[in-house]
Amino acid sequence: MTKKVLILAGDAVEVLEIYYPYFRCLEEGYDVQIAAPSKKKLQTVVHDFIGWDTYTESKGYLIESHVAFENVKPEEYDGLIIPGGRAPEYIRLNENVPRIVAHFFETNKPVGAICHASLVLSTVRQYLEGREMTAYIACKPDVEAAGATYIENHLHVEGNLVSGHAWPDLPGFMKEFIKLLNH
Repeated sequence: MTKKVLILAGDAVEVLEIYYPYFRCLEEGYDVQIAAPSKKKLQTVVHDFIGWDTYTESKGYLIESHVAFENVKPEEYDGLIIPGGRAPEYIRLNENVPRIVAHFFETNKPVGAICHASLVLSTVRQYLEGREMTAYIACKPDVEAAGATYIENHLHVEGNLVSGHAWPDLPGFMKEFIKLLNH
């Protein structure tokens, strides 16, 4: 039976952090659905590191979402990926997001969270307390406020949670996520 993967996103999702996992999962033969606040074309952004004290942002490609958060039935999916960018800071406010994310922790299904995705995970802090994870360094206070231990490594796996620092870590991030999903 084909594995089914859900990607939670919204406008201003980091382009590499949605396209790379989306195409990599398709390459594996998985059924991949992108969920967003509403079913529409999402505007991605390019975050880059050019020597500033923080990252820069440019407009990226468009990508079609397949389902609105309110219509997501998480029990239909085998794994969850949450890309970063600026989308996590506002999609976490959607009343359906905690319900969706909690399902994957309650059922011990693989969760991949990269970069700013930790902002979404903060909505289900009861599943983060006492755990270890990494995220973009600017999210360290949020990870710790959610009760998790921030790991300095750019890639970390603990139980069903694969966490990555930023888009340069996507090859290892996806390798570990796929390993959990196929287990």
